Amino acid sequence: MTKSNLIASLLAAASLSVASFAIAAEPQQDAAMAGAAAASGDTALTAKVSAALADQKEIAVTSNAGVVVLKGTVASTDEGTKAIQAASAVAGVKEVKSELTVAAK
Repeated sequence: MTKSNLIASLLAAASLSVASFAIAAEPQQDAAMAGAAAASGDTALTAKVSAALADQKEIAVTSNAGVVVLKGTVASTDEGTKAIQAASAVAGVKEVKSELTVAAK
């Protein structure tokens, strides 16, 4: 094999290796992009629910994959129920989990 044929073969093998690496990395990139999109969606959803509950500063809001969790203390069960209903009415909320407690009187 001549030097030029050997170099051409090595370059072809190297380019195939790079191409297969790029193809193998693609699903990981897609998964990372999907995860980033979900995180971004959760951040936006948390902000929307927090805005809907702006008058209730004692309630913390978190969300993951459309599931909203409300934590904190409310003055009455009626306030807790209203907070759950307000969170449920926000577009994109699939479920509301309440970890709210009623303050002792």
